[in-house]
Amino acid sequence: MRPFSGGDCVKPIGGCINRAFGDKEPWQVAAITATTVLGGVWIWTILTKDESLYVRGKRQFFRLAKKLPPVRRRIEQELKKTKDEFEADIKKSNQHLTYSLRLPEKGLSREQILGLVDEHLKTGHYSWRDGRVSGAVYGYNPELVELVTEVYGKASYTNPLHADLFPGVCKMEAEVVRMACTLFHGNSDSCGTMTTGGTESICMAMKAYRDYAREHKGITKPNIVVPRTVHAAFDKGGQYFNIHVRYVDVDPETYEVDIKKFKRAINSNTILLVGSAPNFPYGTIDDIEAIAALGVKYDIPVHVDACLGSFVVALVRHAGYQLRPFDFAVKGVTSISADTHKYGFAPKGSSVIMYSEKKFKDHQFTVTTDWPGGVYGSPTVNGSRAGGIIAACWATMMSFGYEGYLEATKRIVDTARYIERGARQIDGVFIFGKPATSVIALGSNVFDIFRLSDALCKLGWNLNPLQFPSGIHICITDMHTKAGVADKFLADLRSCTAEIMKDPGQPVAGKFALYGMAQSIPDRSVIGDVTRLFLHSMYYTPEK
Repeated sequence: MRPFSGGDCVKPIGGCINRAFGDKEPWQVAAITATTVLGGVWIWTILTKDESLYVRGKRQFFRLAKKLPPVRRRIEQELKKTKDEFEADIKKSNQHLTYSLRLPEKGLSREQILGLVDEHLKTGHYSWRDGRVSGAVYGYNPELVELVTEVYGKASYTNPLHADLFPGVCKMEAEVVRMACTLFHGNSDSCGTMTTGGTESICMAMKAYRDYAREHKGITKPNIVVPRTVHAAFDKGGQYFNIHVRYVDVDPETYEVDIKKFKRAINSNTILLVGSAPNFPYGTIDDIEAIAALGVKYDIPVHVDACLGSFVVALVRHAGYQLRPFDFAVKGVTSISADTHKYGFAPKGSSVIMYSEKKFKDHQFTVTTDWPGGVYGSPTVNGSRAGGIIAACWATMMSFGYEGYLEATKRIVDTARYIERGARQIDGVFIFGKPATSVIALGSNVFDIFRLSDALCKLGWNLNPLQFPSGIHICITDMHTKAGVADKFLADLRSCTAEIMKDPGQPVAGKFALYGMAQSIPDRSVIGDVTRLFLHSMYYTPEK
């Protein structure tokens, strides 16, 4: 007898369905089948999981519906079409480049390699050096680039995994962490490590708290409570470390997490409470003091995600702006993630994860004691790590100094508030919540906001689309503080909005129509399939 599998049962069930329900639509067939075939076992499974009955029921419904031949064929056709479109875009972007599908017979010369690198770096049609891009590149100073390039070159072959060989690189990392802890009001007990980016910093915190809760509280089915607007890296960490993520909605006026709902989401398996400073979509800051108070009350660690805020959110109060306490100065905050490659202006690939006490950091480490290769321990995901990135980050921080970062913070936040004030005066659009630092999110109750995104894109601006609800945002960086950039953005924003307001009911067309359409698809796994196709397309090479 063959073991039961989904594939084995589809054909016999399908035959019964065709005979009994041949005149019904696929969704009707799926609904009937879901409630009859799966029966009590299905319902019991749903009731014993962390997710709600509605969420799991909907997922099971669509999973079953997609197994029906007509539905499956239609989905496969659309995915094939999407795959071809993604690859066509890649081909168009790189049409002037020659692909290398195997190693060259003889190595290329220095001049040849540098020439090819220059050709590759010229691809893309957005002028990020002119401040036309939201986020992505947070600063560009040719002198600093020259400095970090030289520093990276000197340290490019170092590896802090071998601390006995490269103790100086380890010292640089320790100093980066200590300087960051000081900026975020950590005391002498505060500590941390560098990572390769915000996602790794967040994942390391989740791993640390999972292991801490398992050892000290016996929790084996952990969950974390987070705002709906928290960064997607927490979902990634949940997938990696088998931690259930309990999302809490934000207040529709402030776009800060609803504290009452947040409190109700906490249960005996909760190992971590999370708040953003600020969040990625809207740039608002959650009430960290209230979240930390819950952490103290229920003896649960509290993480503040300041990856996007970076050194700007750490220094904004020193730049003359009001901001509620959010860092280690708040009782109950036990860890903070902050990206040095954002408003720390270091090269890409550096971030810090900081803890209030070493007992949490201890559980971030991975230690293997019985390996034949010897006792092995590493502080982060990576074993070998790029000493060049550590040295370049350290050099950037030493080059800027406190005053340099404070001046940059003032420039950036001044520009953000200037753009915010101008945008609030434009008829037809509104600002989501109250931006705390550098992110300004726009929406509209009059027209499809993606029409505005499309119009600005045609003028060379690259903004971030948002969903649930629809919106767009611009993340102000040091690139936008250059003379004339903010005024040009506001002028284009006004003119594009005024043109759209002449016929506000017109639907959005072209690729931006997909953003709105994607939100209307109830089966989110289909959107996941499309996203995977896009990721695959990034690795496209021709067959010949």
